[in-house]
Amino acid sequence: MSPPSPRPPLDPLTTGAVGLAVVAVSSSAPLIAYAAAPALAIAFWRNLLAVAVLSPFALARRRAEFRRLTTGSGRREGLFCILSGVALAGHFATWVPSAQLTSVATSTALVATQPVWQGLIARAQGRGLPRIVWIGIAVAVGGAAIATGVDVGVSGRAVLGDVLALTGGMFAAVYTAFGERARTSISTTTYTTICYGICALLLLVMCLIGGVRLSGFDGRTWLAILALVVGAQLLGHSMFNYALKKIPATTVSVLILLEAPGAALLGWAWLGQVPRPYALVGMALLLAGVAVVVLGGVRAGRRDAPTALPADPSPLGD
Repeated sequence: MSPPSPRPPLDPLTTGAVGLAVVAVSSSAPLIAYAAAPALAIAFWRNLLAVAVLSPFALARRRAEFRRLTTGSGRREGLFCILSGVALAGHFATWVPSAQLTSVATSTALVATQPVWQGLIARAQGRGLPRIVWIGIAVAVGGAAIATGVDVGVSGRAVLGDVLALTGGMFAAVYTAFGERARTSISTTTYTTICYGICALLLLVMCLIGGVRLSGFDGRTWLAILALVVGAQLLGHSMFNYALKKIPATTVSVLILLEAPGAALLGWAWLGQVPRPYALVGMALLLAGVAVVVLGGVRAGRRDAPTALPADPSPLGD
């Protein structure tokens, strides 16, 4: 992929959207642990129900944009949306089973390598990252590994789980990279409707092939799934996708790691799961790494940008 077009400058609305997204995605793990349903089924329903919420607004307000994606040069942006949905489904299909083959801690730590893959994708696109950003990525990923208590297994089953978790991190990076490209010219509503729709369709096929139960859950589980739709999906993933127009994919990937301390705090409050002392050390390193990446990226952007682009005149329209 060629590098994306220059971005408009960061604004308070985008900063607020990222903060909201971090809080929202932090609720994902506690809610999944609370719900009595297969994780892959939960992933399917959260994407399908998100599309059900988004599609009426998208079809009412973005019909011209949808038509543009089917003709001429717009087909390329449409392809980015589709490929992003494929990558998101690949992320769920590899990371979810990995937690059953290796430890949850190891799976979480290995999928947190997403920023590393994101940085390599950026280099492949011809965008070299400053050394300070790579240092921040290393510190953040290391902090995530310590916070989750990674313990790499040696059995064949555990090794397969480790590989799947790494693959899940790679798919997450590809998903974010394609989203970054699509968001240069496509509204958040249109992009997320297509992306989540493709993801839900592929997850449905996987669930049917794998015999994953998709119904018969109790009321508590359906409430947890609805909370995931509103929180982690619509206010989490969608707000990160909104931010991709003004924040590089690599920085967004590192910011997503803040889900780890956020989930730990919510798990403490909701489920009574008190973080272990070493987890607090890892979270502190993670926060420090995130700060280094964000500040290093901002400085690099100021140094490399020859002129400021005009602000988006209608950010709420995204």
